[in-house]
Amino acid sequence: MDKVAFTIFGIDIMWYGILMATGIMTASFIALKEAKRIGINEDYILDLAIFAIPIGLLGARLYYVLFNLDYYLSNPSQILNFRGGGMAIHGALISGVLTGYIFCKVKKINFLQMADVVLLGAPLAQAIGRWGNFINQEAHGGPTNLPWGIMVNGEKVHPTFLYESIWNLLVFFVLYFLIRKNKKYDGQVLFTYFGLYSFGRFFIEGLRTDSLMFGPFRVAQLVSLTFIILSILLHIYFKNRSMNNIKVKLDKDTKENIVNDEKKDTNYINENIINENINDENNTNNKEN
Repeated sequence: MDKVAFTIFGIDIMWYGILMATGIMTASFIALKEAKRIGINEDYILDLAIFAIPIGLLGARLYYVLFNLDYYLSNPSQILNFRGGGMAIHGALISGVLTGYIFCKVKKINFLQMADVVLLGAPLAQAIGRWGNFINQEAHGGPTNLPWGIMVNGEKVHPTFLYESIWNLLVFFVLYFLIRKNKKYDGQVLFTYFGLYSFGRFFIEGLRTDSLMFGPFRVAQLVSLTFIILSILLHIYFKNRSMNNIKVKLDKDTKENIVNDEKKDTNYINENIINENINDENNTNNKEN
């Protein structure tokens, strides 16, 4: 399949870029709808997108460059050559989340709540963007005899882009239909997304032939494993904190109810005493008369 979708004024517009842009716009639309649903100013989403999208793309590129440093030190003019290929989703996620954190600090917004909104559609965006790898005949796995294998350079290989696209769709359904309206704490979408995506990526990465390497280790697997552990620990911490807050609130409400009940009982007793005194006085007056 031709990598070029069409040409404008002599500039080739690539399918990879179109699919990536489609994914980003889809995720942004979902974020705007979710922000409106929970009462967050939609302008915050648009303002954050102005910073997070370009910084995320830059982070994805620099992350890739970092793990191919020898080549790019010898060819520095290629470092920012985005059209030459070479971007990593982990770089985009890390730089995007850091940008969001700084943005929320400056605007005095709840970062975890904002992250839950913005990242809700992220796995769907990834599922769409992965098809750019299919068109480019890249990010595939090693040889296979499985019936769903694809032909690349005359060899049947694992369509790892497809595996990740399907996994990302499953992650999106979990976030959108199971977590979104049943959150126990702010940040649950964020931690669930990072944990689930990383779990799938860890195993899929083991099939790929183009992994970034750190010594004998695949970088994506190391990062995925780190994200899985952090997500589990943070989930446990924030869930327990949320439960403790609920318990404290219930204890406070219970104490207030007890105090109110005691006040009611005291008032009731006082009213009865007053009424009895009044009746006694009336009876005394009647006898005298």
